[in-house]
Amino acid sequence: MDILNKIKKAGLVGRSGSCFPVALKWEMVAKASDQKKYVICNASEGEPGVKKDGYILNNFPVKVIDGIKIALNFLKADKGFIYLNPEYYKKYHKKLKKIINTSPIELIAKPANAGYIGGEESSILNSIEAKRIEPRLRPPFPTTNGLWGYPTLINNVETFYDVSLAAASKYKNTRFYTINGDCLLDGVYELPTNYTIEKILKLTKNFPNFPFFVQIGGDASGLILNSRQLKRPVSGAGSITIYSQQKYNPKELIANWLYFFKSESCGQCTPCREGTYRLMEILNSKEINWKNFTDILDNLSDTSFCGLGCAAPLPIKSYITNVLSGMPENKINLGPGAKKIICGCFK
Repeated sequence: MDILNKIKKAGLVGRSGSCFPVALKWEMVAKASDQKKYVICNASEGEPGVKKDGYILNNFPVKVIDGIKIALNFLKADKGFIYLNPEYYKKYHKKLKKIINTSPIELIAKPANAGYIGGEESSILNSIEAKRIEPRLRPPFPTTNGLWGYPTLINNVETFYDVSLAAASKYKNTRFYTINGDCLLDGVYELPTNYTIEKILKLTKNFPNFPFFVQIGGDASGLILNSRQLKRPVSGAGSITIYSQQKYNPKELIANWLYFFKSESCGQCTPCREGTYRLMEILNSKEINWKNFTDILDNLSDTSFCGLGCAAPLPIKSYITNVLSGMPENKINLGPGAKKIICGCFK
């Protein structure tokens, strides 16, 4: 059985958060007619609360490199790149260089000023090409028009790790979960992909005995769920962050998410650049206009150039819908009658 069929049989999906079928992406690059092709391993891992790729690089670097070599061989690609955030480059570049040896794989350190947006796949292309680090307009997609205009396969660390297991017929439908927040046994755990959030927290002895909610898929762009919504698998980048409901002020929590997206915006598109600034302005005003607030959030979702702006509303909307709507009025601290107004805007 060739590698593509093994990947299909294993049902591999991307582990960067998109869950795009791995075999389909590989086929797209393979079918491109260009003679020159490239492979990139995205090890930038810039999403707050997600630490699995660093864990894999530390514990299973050989398998990651094997996965990249398999991709290079399958695509007959000219060269591979491992794009590491500054912390990972400092920690792992010597170890990785030894494993790579003479293989055509180059290690590249993500610039310190690249920020969160520097991990977006088309921003990585610009970074390697020494251009301004910002997302590209798509289509065309990297699979047909990537590095220097040539077809380029971009997968993340965990995906290449999974590929190496699938190639050896050892993939067992597991993935890595990062557990953070208000818990005692935080860390990275490898468990089956179909385990529910509730089962993962109980199995790792991290299920809280206090009122709580969770954020899954990253501390910036992840979905917020209350404690009654945990009978579902973990989506996105495989993280679970636990929040004690009594510990966090709703306004401060919303402000923290907005500040992150405002600070990390590359400034390329108006909805993200101006929208996040305006949302902060509204939230900090004496009387919050929740109708304007929700309208701008919707505009961010619908018109932002890349995934950063589109993702900004998700934690806020899901927090208000799933958590704040069930809190007592006197715990919300957003002004008299705020709960009714806010929840009315977010129906």
